[in-house]
Amino acid sequence: MKASEEQHIEYEALDVLIVGAGISGLGMSYTLKKKRPHNSFAVIESRENFGGTWDLFKYPGIRSDSDMYTFAFSFKPWTDREYIATAERIQHYLGELVRDEGLNQYIRFQQKVKAANWDSTKNRWLVTISRADGSEYHIAAKFFTCCSGYYNYDKGYLPDFEGFDDFKGTIAHPQKWPQELDYSGKKVIVIGSGATAVTIVPAMAKKAAHVTMLQRSPSYIVSRPASDVLFRVLSQVLPAGLTNRIMRLKYTTLQQMSFVLSKKFPDFVRKIVRKMNVKALDGAADVDTHFNPDYQPWDQRMALVPDADLFNSVRTGKSTIVTDHIDRFTETGVLTKNGTHIDADIIVPATGLDLQLWGNINLSVDGHKVHGNKLTNYKGMMFSQLPNFVWVFGYTNSSWTLKAELTFDYVCRLLDYMEQHGHDSVYPYRNPDAPRENIVGLKSGYILRKLDELPSQGSEFPWCNKDLYVKDLLAIKHSKLADNVLRFDDNKPLADFHKPAADVHSS
Repeated sequence: MKASEEQHIEYEALDVLIVGAGISGLGMSYTLKKKRPHNSFAVIESRENFGGTWDLFKYPGIRSDSDMYTFAFSFKPWTDREYIATAERIQHYLGELVRDEGLNQYIRFQQKVKAANWDSTKNRWLVTISRADGSEYHIAAKFFTCCSGYYNYDKGYLPDFEGFDDFKGTIAHPQKWPQELDYSGKKVIVIGSGATAVTIVPAMAKKAAHVTMLQRSPSYIVSRPASDVLFRVLSQVLPAGLTNRIMRLKYTTLQQMSFVLSKKFPDFVRKIVRKMNVKALDGAADVDTHFNPDYQPWDQRMALVPDADLFNSVRTGKSTIVTDHIDRFTETGVLTKNGTHIDADIIVPATGLDLQLWGNINLSVDGHKVHGNKLTNYKGMMFSQLPNFVWVFGYTNSSWTLKAELTFDYVCRLLDYMEQHGHDSVYPYRNPDAPRENIVGLKSGYILRKLDELPSQGSEFPWCNKDLYVKDLLAIKHSKLADNVLRFDDNKPLADFHKPAADVHSS
């Protein structure tokens, strides 16, 4: 947009703009309301309801893959006996927060951020918002907080299966689940081995004639009790707040111990998981064929199943695990590479997410498009030479919300600091030629497919995000804001950094 055109646009002035009304956006809203009540802010939500992931996905059995003592907010204790929660219960929990704290007044539903340009002359994000009816309006925001998650809400990832259109039955993608689908007495194939697949298989097996989980390669799958004995005891004698703090400490410790042990002693952890799987399956499936991943523990997320429901489904014969590559779809099912044909009435391609940066917003700085692969991540939330911008991104090796809450708090601290010192802009500065590494250590398919589009990280803090909550408590929550990395009110390097290389050389 030309400067002359911008002069004729009316902008609504806001202190903070939040994109997304999922668990991150609601948590950011609550924290701003409590800690910065004088700030004006709005939440832009493209869908008709809040909740993000927990309102979008409707497939059978959808549930959390983290314990709710750490996935729920510290300021709103989880009080249910079951700590691996269904999407319905999580949505109810978020609804209580929205109602009790009056957060609905800040959310603008069925609106979408089309473009956001940082204007260094105004020290504002100039944002274009589209409404459901196609009309547009504009916001000038001092600070931009992206809480829209990391995947494409419009579609999931679907490999190019040969013969896909030949199948005469029903294709039900988890991200676009047909609510009228009746799978009672049907033969079902679920393609995949991640958290979605291991959730869908036992849930559908309750009514289906049979469910086959067809996986190209196995994943680590760990069973946990659906409820916690310690919580049941403590909740009878202690206040909810104190009980919640104890349970959060327990599960935060367990998560971090599991991750650290997996990285330092991967063979030991592999043996423990294998032993658990052997016991749970009781000879119903070959563990070394179907539950023996070709990667080390926590190179990808471990799948959590409550009360061994997946293993029980296999053991009772309601479902079967097949480990093989797909040759092609047929009219009546799937043919595998080894020549086995699996009959199906319904095929569920639980084949993963389509990773997407910043909700596909057209992001620019002084008119130059922001390319994610040029950026370096700072403290797991900000980016080099990207001013007044925070992306709320949770942990990959433990509960998302633990890191998200650290980010909420950091944003408020940063806004306090800028207000006290009269600063208008801030960004972490990093030499563009400094060495960079992959932003996350996970080797999940949805990350590897988009690795060349993602920001990077460095090898040392604050440019390296180790995903360790205990360290982050000290390094983020209690660290000094003026760290000689953050630059305040220095917009001069921005335009050259974001210019295409050819423009920089020509100038």
